[in-house]
Amino acid sequence: MTDAAPRQTLQRLDESLLTGLPPFSRLARRDVRRILDQASSRRYDEGAVVFEEGAEAERFYMLLDGYIRVIRITASGEQVIALHIPAGQLFGIAKALGRTTYPARAETASEAIALSWPTRLWDDYVRDYPGFATETYRTVGERIGEMNTRMVEMATQQVDRRIANALLRLINQTGRKVAGGIEIDFPITRQDLSEMTGTTLHTVSRLLSAWEKQGLIESRRKRITVLDPHALVLLSGAELP
Repeated sequence: MTDAAPRQTLQRLDESLLTGLPPFSRLARRDVRRILDQASSRRYDEGAVVFEEGAEAERFYMLLDGYIRVIRITASGEQVIALHIPAGQLFGIAKALGRTTYPARAETASEAIALSWPTRLWDDYVRDYPGFATETYRTVGERIGEMNTRMVEMATQQVDRRIANALLRLINQTGRKVAGGIEIDFPITRQDLSEMTGTTLHTVSRLLSAWEKQGLIESRRKRITVLDPHALVLLSGAELP
């Protein structure tokens, strides 16, 4: 089910939810209040589809809690995970790309809470609020850069390096320290990793099992913990300082 009819799930939201986030950090408190009063809020279960690729971009979103998985469908019908978006970032910002439809599917990688606004308000926010456009387009640039990096990896790197790079990106973006290592802070399966790296589930399972035996990672119940990040850096082929 998509987010065609967002429903209000929270009480009146406090301005502090947005004041520290880049698109809104330069705004006066009264302006943040006005923006929040124009938003709808919704809580999503893990695995919920927020919007589909190619659907009319009727709303744009701010993720308050959880993680969003951005998914593209290739010409041959294969599913590719293009990005993971953490809390505190805008998504569904088709307007910033000059599009009227969403370029990818957005699906929750964990339970999530998001605000959303009608896309018709986008031009008003860009015009009226200093820093909104600047920070938004910076975010777009960073995401395009990450996707380009991954395209180069898939075209030029061996599978083990691609998977090592994917795990390193995830712990850099979403990792949390736990006993013995750094855990990716949302549920992730071996199938997810195969879709992120353009390889087969069998290959991902074989490599992760080997890395577990070597003490590099721990994998259980949709949770992956990196026990030896330095070893993964070496496997990824990255140059050490």
